[in-house]
Amino acid sequence: MRLMILVTHLLGTGHLSRAATLARGFVARGHRVDLLSGGTPVDNLDYQGITLHQLPPVKSDGVNFTRLLNENGGPIDETYLQNRRRAACDLVVRCAPDALITELYPFGRRILRDEFQAVLETAHALPHRPRVLCSIRDILAPPSKPEKSAKTEAIITRDYDAVLVHSDQSLMPLETSWPVTSSLATMLRYTGFVAPPPPTPHPEGLGRDEVLVTAGGGSVGADLFTIAVQAAKQDSRHWRLLVGGSNATDEIARLQALAGDTPITIEPTRLDFRQMLPQAGAAVAMCGYNTAMDLLQTGTPAVFIPFDAGGEVEQTLRARRLAESDQFAVVTAALLTPEKLLKALQTVHRQKPPATDSFNGAMQTVQIVEGMRQ
Repeated sequence: MRLMILVTHLLGTGHLSRAATLARGFVARGHRVDLLSGGTPVDNLDYQGITLHQLPPVKSDGVNFTRLLNENGGPIDETYLQNRRRAACDLVVRCAPDALITELYPFGRRILRDEFQAVLETAHALPHRPRVLCSIRDILAPPSKPEKSAKTEAIITRDYDAVLVHSDQSLMPLETSWPVTSSLATMLRYTGFVAPPPPTPHPEGLGRDEVLVTAGGGSVGADLFTIAVQAAKQDSRHWRLLVGGSNATDEIARLQALAGDTPITIEPTRLDFRQMLPQAGAAVAMCGYNTAMDLLQTGTPAVFIPFDAGGEVEQTLRARRLAESDQFAVVTAALLTPEKLLKALQTVHRQKPPATDSFNGAMQTVQIVEGMRQ
């Protein structure tokens, strides 16, 4: 089977990372995968076995998701968007996939509606129409108006064969963040959580008993890192800050100056981050999907500082649900201080990691799509 995944990440890298994990699952089963990425290029992901196609990239204007910028932060025009649409549609025709997955759309990425709809129309017009599926995470940005959910459901009903929900329905049902009608419910296929295999402890022992601080792979988290440095100055444990984004070099220099003589490790995000978690003392992190999966898999105690700028509620909803376990605590960004962070770290406790099958969403997705092709 030939599969195509269309994904555009606008701020962090979580959407692309999850799409790549799905793609690797299909590759492992012997399928051919074309991954169309419309966000800015991300080099430190595993694309082994995947054919990666880069569209003319766009990103959001910070947390303003209603304004798109080019890779260098400049404005884009309709010609730029037309070139993206043309490139995406040409790839659909050239690749002629047996199955097409759009990541998030139509539940999100409505600013790129014309592009996604052009791809869907092109796919439907192929001599052999592919199965068309939508891929969504556990928590969505809730619709601000009932009309938005109604329009989304209309597109799903007209253009899609199923909706892949990458969640455990018993832990995080879609209803937590999105109105699910009886009609939409018939389209949902819960896959379980999508995550790489559980990490083995770091061979060099990195992370052992440390407090690991991460804000993901994007250029966010400056306030979180600042307060983490201030907290580390009051704590006897070793802290390690992993800084991502295009401005990581400048941000690391700023934080090192703030740390002064305090022995804190401040470095760019690392590919072996997951291997540090099994033996870490604790973690401080935002609550994106991939980070939450890493922490659940390893049982690492953590304090979540959910990303909530620009009215975002996805991470807050996820963090509060997970904090029902004593493995996790939540401190909102508005209330975060070094003292509150240290107090929250005292309340969290390591948990026994759940069974591997709880995070086998990639392979369950493959099985669902394979079954639809029979």
